[in-house]
Amino acid sequence: MSFDLTFECVLDLRCTVAESPVYDDRRNCLFFVDIGKGVLHRADLIGAGHIAWTFDHGACCVGLAHSGRLVLAQRDRVVLFDPERGTIAKEIASIETARPDTRLNDGKVGPDGAFWVGTMHEAADRQLVASLYRVSSKGAVERKVGDVICSNGLAWNADGSILFHSDSRGLWIDRWQFDSKTGTISGRRRLAVLDEASGRPDGAATDVAGNYWSAGVSAGVLNRFSPEGRLIQAHPYPVSAPTMPCFAGPDLKTLFVASLRPVGTNVQSRDGGIFAARSPVAGAAVHRFDDRAF
Repeated sequence: MSFDLTFECVLDLRCTVAESPVYDDRRNCLFFVDIGKGVLHRADLIGAGHIAWTFDHGACCVGLAHSGRLVLAQRDRVVLFDPERGTIAKEIASIETARPDTRLNDGKVGPDGAFWVGTMHEAADRQLVASLYRVSSKGAVERKVGDVICSNGLAWNADGSILFHSDSRGLWIDRWQFDSKTGTISGRRRLAVLDEASGRPDGAATDVAGNYWSAGVSAGVLNRFSPEGRLIQAHPYPVSAPTMPCFAGPDLKTLFVASLRPVGTNVQSRDGGIFAARSPVAGAAVHRFDDRAF
């Protein structure tokens, strides 16, 4: 099914790298990070307010937890953050602390209640040294996928049986069979291979029909793929570099898309803002980290 999306800028924050938007249905708000500035943002969907917290150790991605706290990936560690008190409540795990040339990047809570987060190689000559990890509710860290340059694009289909994962520099999107009870992945299959012109795969989300929405950060598009990898439609985005979509609102039909602000961008440009559009299809609901152990 083809349809048009009409995007409007709803948060003109001009972040350096706005990423990891996630909808909190309990608070009816959007959480997201600005990686370049190490800032976590909260914006109410009803327009009641905006709050920001800055972290010395960085803010790379964020997810929801059952307790109401947030699971936050910083440069090389995963912590629990309490947005009501504005404090870090607990360090959960450390990841790749011995590698100064990598940092945590894209992450989401899976249907298994664990936090899935990947690393990226930051060196100029990027190599296949990054990985995708599973951080359990008890803080155990398990390496699930290796030989990655920039781990990205995590998303699960609505029933939790399929995991999508991409490499923004390897330019591929893969899908895995997923066991939501154990977090086991199997049956890896290449979903799509892209290029700079079609949209280097950045962050992603899924809808209830099983389609995979990938931010084409290099092409100014939001690519919508079928569960089998057919490009259904490339939706034009208002600014040059979308980074990640998420579905929000009580009906999960408001599509929020974050963006980055390229170096040298015109001062009047809204690159780095959050844009929203109404979607005819609802998004798959997100999951919450099982933080009862903390």
